[in-house]
Parts: sequence; C-alpha cells; structure tokens
Amino acid sequence: MTGIAAIVVTFHTGRPLKDCLHALAAQTEIGALVIVDNGNPQDMRDWLARFAARTPKAQLISTGENLGFGRAVNLGAAASSADQLLIINPDCVLRPDALGALVQASKDRRSPTLVGGRIFDIYGQNQRGPMRRELTVGRLVSKLVGGAGVNMPLVPQPAEPIAVDVTSGAFFLIDAAGYRQLGGFDEDYFLHVEDIDLCKRVHLAGGEVIYQPRAGALHYGATSDVSSGFVERHKARGFARYLRKHSSGVFSRLLAECVIPLVFMALMARAWLADRFGR
Repeated sequence: MTGIAAIVVTFHTGRPLKDCLHALAAQTEIGALVIVDNGNPQDMRDWLARFAARTPKAQLISTGENLGFGRAVNLGAAASSADQLLIINPDCVLRPDALGALVQASKDRRSPTLVGGRIFDIYGQNQRGPMRRELTVGRLVSKLVGGAGVNMPLVPQPAEPIAVDVTSGAFFLIDAAGYRQLGGFDEDYFLHVEDIDLCKRVHLAGGEVIYQPRAGALHYGATSDVSSGFVERHKARGFARYLRKHSSGVFSRLLAECVIPLVFMALMARAWLADRFGR
C-alpha cells in the first residue's frame, strides 16, 4: 500500500473522538485509518466497532489496556504499509485542506521529515504547541514559573512553512521510512513529552521539523476522562526522562537531577489546584 495512513490512539476520549474519525474518513487522501483503542468504556468500544465495520479504510486495534500513547502509536504504525503517517490526537478535528498543506510542506526535504500544523481551540484562538524552541532545563523552569519557556510568539503567524525545533504532537505528518528509522516514539514515555523527544531525534538524525501554518485542526484538549493528577504525574515523568536522556556532560546531568524534583512538585501542585478549583 502507498499513500497516507492516519493513526488515532484513544483512551476515554469522549464525543470529540467521533468528530475526529468522521473528518479523517472524509479525507480522500487517507488510504487507511488505524484506530488503536487503548481502553474505552463499553459504549464507545461498541461505537468504534460499528464505525470500523461500515468504513472500508478503517482498521480497529483493541489493546485491552492502556499501553501508553507512544507504544500504541507504534502499534498502529506497524499495522500500516503507507508511505506517510498522519499521527493525530483523538480530540483533534482536521480541516479539509490541512492534509494537502502538510504534504506540500514535506516535499523535497531530508528524511525524516516531520510536519506539524496550526492548532486552535473552540473559539478559534491559536494554541502555542506547534511552534516551540528546543526544551532545555532553563526553558522548562521558565515555563513552570510563568515565563515564555519554549514557546515562540504566536503573532505574527508565518506566511509560509518554517523550520522549528519542536512542533506539537496533536497532529503531524511524517514519512514512514523516517519514522521506522527513528524507531517510532520512545515507548518509555507513557503520556506527554514523547513528541518533544521525537522532534529532538528527527534533528539528531539529520532530518527536518517544519511548521505549516496553512494546515489547521480544531483541538478540543483535555477531553480524556482522567484526573489532572494522572496527566500531570505522567507529564512530570516525561520531562524527567527527557532531561536525563538528552543532558550531556556532568554539569548538565547534575542540573537536571536538581530540577526534576522541582518539576514534579510544580506539576502536582497545578494538578491539585485544577482538581480542587477547576483551574
């Protein structure tokens, strides 16, 4: 098979998953739609089975448990023989013209080529994830205390595709050969930060990470039926793995080990506030 395969991993996503899948099924450029059920309520499992049965391009993989995001994406990628992979969150609804823009931006570039696009919320406001600088200890601390951190300015938006250090894992296109070359997502990340790690490894492999402003998707965000503590705990573990994995030199590693407990405390405090006060 050639063409594009879309890979969607879902865990207690809720209603936005249906919008996501219907939008992908309508894209004629997508030859395969691989849905990895990482554990959903029975009513959603039943709906997914019916959707896959009536959608010729859809393939449903049920894991029986939550394998973690990266591991589940890798499982979906292994089930496809497409030339390119569209990896998209289950709470993202791709605009009809987005895929063509992603493909256009990926042409004539070095493999691995990873191209992300603009994500916006239900009010049409752009979200920051797609244009970020490389994650460092200093930028992580800056972000946690309310600074710019890794974020690049949202305004003005570039008119053409630009190279970035990191783009969002909410949705992106990557050549399948490059994805296999990288070994896919690092499965030691359970949830969060695996996209930052993948972008880092694309650069280390001599590839390119591109932001395409003309490719857009609605990103509902925070739709999974899990606690803030669950999310922030895995985010903290993801940051810890990234800093330990990519810190070089004795001083950098020592600094990372000093910062990791602070990151954990800050994120768990944020989770407590969110669960208690709805912030």
